[in-house]
Amino acid sequence: MADKRPQAVGTKQLENERFIVTEWRFPPGGETGWHRHEHDYVVVPQTDGNLEIETAEGGFVAPLKTGQSYARSIGVEHNVINANDYEFVFIEVETK
Repeated sequence: MADKRPQAVGTKQLENERFIVTEWRFPPGGETGWHRHEHDYVVVPQTDGNLEIETAEGGFVAPLKTGQSYARSIGVEHNVINANDYEFVFIEVETK
């Protein structure tokens, strides 16, 4: 039986009528667990490194660079895993 991965920790920094801003901290090998996004969102990496993305269609590794943002649409379903041997941090900005 495989060991359970540690969980990423999300800390909500702001929520108002238009946005939700969350800081995500992943310990080495940590994961979000499978989830579906209920809003469009932007990710702003605070760390350089690789995240492993698991989707229903398969998995891939996403190399991320500090400050180089990317956006995704509502409905994305996936699990995000820190593929580094150090903590990985990003800020997620969801639009309502």
